[in-house]
Amino acid sequence: MYRKNIWESADSKKMTAIMEFNKPYIEFLSKGKTERECVVQSIALAEIAGFKPLDSFKELKAGDRVYVLNKNKNIALFIIGKKPLKEGMRILGAHIDSPRLDLKQNPLYEKDGFALLDTHYYGGVKKYQWVTIPLALHGVVCKKDGTTVMVNIGDNEDDPVLGIGDLLIHLSQDQLAKTAAKVIEGENLDVTIGSIPLKEDEKFSVKANVLKLLKEKYGMEEDDFVSSEIEVVPAGNARDYGLDRSMVASYGQDDRVCAYTSLRAILDVKDPEYTSCCILVDKEEIGSVGATGAHSLFFENTVARLLAKLGDHDFLSVRETMENSYMLSSDVSAGVDPLFESVNEMKNAAFMGEGIVFNKYTGSRGKSGCNDTNPEFIAWLRKILDDENIHYQTAELGRVDAGGGGTIAYILGNYNMNVIDAGVGVLNMHAPMEISSKADVYEAYLSYVAFLTK
Repeated sequence: MYRKNIWESADSKKMTAIMEFNKPYIEFLSKGKTERECVVQSIALAEIAGFKPLDSFKELKAGDRVYVLNKNKNIALFIIGKKPLKEGMRILGAHIDSPRLDLKQNPLYEKDGFALLDTHYYGGVKKYQWVTIPLALHGVVCKKDGTTVMVNIGDNEDDPVLGIGDLLIHLSQDQLAKTAAKVIEGENLDVTIGSIPLKEDEKFSVKANVLKLLKEKYGMEEDDFVSSEIEVVPAGNARDYGLDRSMVASYGQDDRVCAYTSLRAILDVKDPEYTSCCILVDKEEIGSVGATGAHSLFFENTVARLLAKLGDHDFLSVRETMENSYMLSSDVSAGVDPLFESVNEMKNAAFMGEGIVFNKYTGSRGKSGCNDTNPEFIAWLRKILDDENIHYQTAELGRVDAGGGGTIAYILGNYNMNVIDAGVGVLNMHAPMEISSKADVYEAYLSYVAFLTK
């Protein structure tokens, strides 16, 4: 079961391909810190590759390249295959939400000469990792007049950055006696946004000055926060990591590393036998809930619309299509960190630089909440990747009872579909800076292309 390191076997051509593939990936990460920003980039890349909105087609035929947008936070792309859609699709499914802090509905307040924004954390985070680092605000403000304003503060070259304070070490005796889960409390993850008072306003004058600035830049009033969606994310661009530039350091690689490689795979596929699909979803980090999560009927409804434009209006055809489909739940796995080997069972762990990672099951406490893929499907995948000389490995998410986590795999598995988790190993998962291997990023892309075309 020994798996070769990709770097060791890569010739100069492969090395160049790895490095060149990761340049636009790094750019995608830097520009896509929210679900909406990822969707905007995805549409731009898709249209360059010849994809058009589904509504622009009266009917569909083999070779048509279409996409469907859902509430600006989901996108599904399809290349209609030569075989009937009812014979199934080859689906790549990834999520484009990442752990972060969200502004509350009424976030702005003043205290002790500072204006601050109250937040609620989104997804599984170590709260102490989010203090004393440069932060940015990304999102939208939806006004009562129907207009929407894009917010981006902290990532343009001449922007200020924001942040969350921590207690100085000199006065931290009591704080340091707390557990890591309590060192920083959730209600204390408030973002400092200003300290200059508005001179003509005596009460809450610092808050008033902030509101004046927001009015000038975005035309927003304080009550517009109620209908906004503003995310607090780490400021700064994705970067090369390591003196050898072998890795990528960035916020949000869980799961945008798999989203980007899945997207690139379908953009590069030509005339597949089976209909190819890439669906990028929201809300995975909080249970895949809501209208834009994987539990939504959006995907099923979209398949019904495809069938209708192919001349098939039978409701049962949707069920047949889903049941006959194969899917890779393109999601990251936990790479082995040499500083924390003890949480892994090393025979069944994911190593950086050894290729895409297949997780037969995720879950926790006796595989709870997992998909547990059928071995027949795994055998089919092994042959495809071995025939193409693609590096892959298998892993679990840590030692038994060390913790655990879930993906969207089981949700699509409920359609009686063959699904397995397949993605890139990542270090520092859910931290403001996550690490991936450029070799694994490229190998994931190759794996996804092979899956769509075989």
